[in-house]
Amino acid sequence: MKPFSLLSAAALALVPAFFSHANSAKKQDSVAVQSQQRHAVKNQVKTIQAGLAEAGLIEVYRLIGRGHNREALAKVEQLVKNYPSFQLAQLVYGDLLAAQIRPVNVLGDVPSTMLKAGAVTLGELRNESQMRLKALKERPPAGAIPSQFLSLSQQVRHAIAVDTSRSRLYLFENGPTGLTLVADYYISVGKSGWEKSVEGDLRTPLGIYFITSNLNPKSLKDFYGSGALPINYPNILDTRRGKTGSGIWLHGTPPGQFSRPPLATDGCLVLSNPDLEKIIQTVAIRTTPVVIAQKLNWVAPHSARSDGKQFENALTAWQSAKSSGNVERVLDFYSQDFNSNGKTLSQWAPALRGEMRKTQGRQIELKDLSFMRWTDAADTMVVTFGEVASGARTGPTKRQYWVRQGAHWKIFFEGVIG
Repeated sequence: MKPFSLLSAAALALVPAFFSHANSAKKQDSVAVQSQQRHAVKNQVKTIQAGLAEAGLIEVYRLIGRGHNREALAKVEQLVKNYPSFQLAQLVYGDLLAAQIRPVNVLGDVPSTMLKAGAVTLGELRNESQMRLKALKERPPAGAIPSQFLSLSQQVRHAIAVDTSRSRLYLFENGPTGLTLVADYYISVGKSGWEKSVEGDLRTPLGIYFITSNLNPKSLKDFYGSGALPINYPNILDTRRGKTGSGIWLHGTPPGQFSRPPLATDGCLVLSNPDLEKIIQTVAIRTTPVVIAQKLNWVAPHSARSDGKQFENALTAWQSAKSSGNVERVLDFYSQDFNSNGKTLSQWAPALRGEMRKTQGRQIELKDLSFMRWTDAADTMVVTFGEVASGARTGPTKRQYWVRQGAHWKIFFEGVIG
């Protein structure tokens, strides 16, 4: 069945439900309800259309990557016939046609007489096409994971890593044997690039973050597409460094939008609506980590764990000190510039003493332990665990931020997150 036929079938399947509801609304003479329903039908149809179009283009790229240009031409010819406003597909179609009679030197190899008029748009389409092709040709090493993921608890079912320089988001499943790459998607990032530092700089932040909520698309403008997943920017390290801004989300696209340049957002991470819907179905609020790096460093899982061995020793020593009941011994693990929700180390220490009086020197267990490493100008560990005293059934879920100072690891933040 052709894409248009699929679209028509999907639209017809949606319409009866909406008009059935509208009939009951007529009794209340609610014109507004009917208007909203028609708007919803239109948006769902457009979302289906955009999803089918992008899926078709991905298949064209796969065929080109394998050198099957003749099959790719037939596929893209049908694609532009079905979706004539799909500019990127039109660009690829033109290149494949041109390749039949002459060498194609660059993506979007249009005559120089046409180049000037559409230079900006052509440049954006070329960049998007290059990123998509690159992702198909240059794959991560088999079995490798981003170096930031040192150890994830089995309670963390999925993890996300973003390579901003490649406009790519990678989705991992965390199973008994560790992380497995299950999907990757084209994304757009900030118009001014990445490494966000101030409000309004149109950059995407770099660091280790967590999904904080799942916003209902009904509460959002059409601009955000199928939904939105906010992350905790600025995180503790960002705040420590004086970074500002807020409202960094993973979100979808307006209904019917086919193409997006790699640098196109105000700082958010933007995916196609079908891709975002897959992400929404897998993530867990406050649990799923999102690593955003300029360039991901892929390593073997055993190598990642061995890289974190020195830190594991420091964490075990902290756990032992906490179990001993000796407050001064525990405080030695905290940096002098420690800050927990506005409290300095001296202001926070009484809370630590009160906490340790309750445990009375009982063994402390770290349940569902996860730790990830962020390395730039400093070496930082983001640690999450449930702290449970021996004999207790439950305990608080805590998050710590550690920094390496010379040969030692020190805690500069600790707080309860659940």
